[in-house]
Amino acid sequence: MPNKSRGAALTILALLLALMAISNFGKPFAHHAGVGFVFFGMRLSGVANTIVAPIFGILLVVYVYGIFAMRKFALPLGIFYAAYVIVNMPLFLVRYHGTAVLQEHSWAYLVPYPFVAIGVSSGAAWLLYHRRAGLR
Repeated sequence: MPNKSRGAALTILALLLALMAISNFGKPFAHHAGVGFVFFGMRLSGVANTIVAPIFGILLVVYVYGIFAMRKFALPLGIFYAAYVIVNMPLFLVRYHGTAVLQEHSWAYLVPYPFVAIGVSSGAAWLLYHRRAGLR
């Protein structure tokens, strides 16, 4: 019988993804500069932010459920989300290079953030891939 255990690392990554989902749900309600869902490199605001941020929040909630329940659909969802994050990060940096948007954040935030975001999203997908025999 295949091992259906998530393991500690995948559980922790799922919890971090759940925090990201909560963050996405909160973005439409943040009314200060520097907060808005980043969609393919563009920081959204207004109606676009109000629509897109919760959609990605729902996507992450479904993904987290899939991880906790060790469901097969979690793997393609995880691969999609990891690819999205990998594409989104450089698009954001290129789009806002030399602008006030990047100057709002310190280098202590800007340097590690891509590694954490890519590490969490890709790490969860990678662990799911290695546990794919245990997915139901």
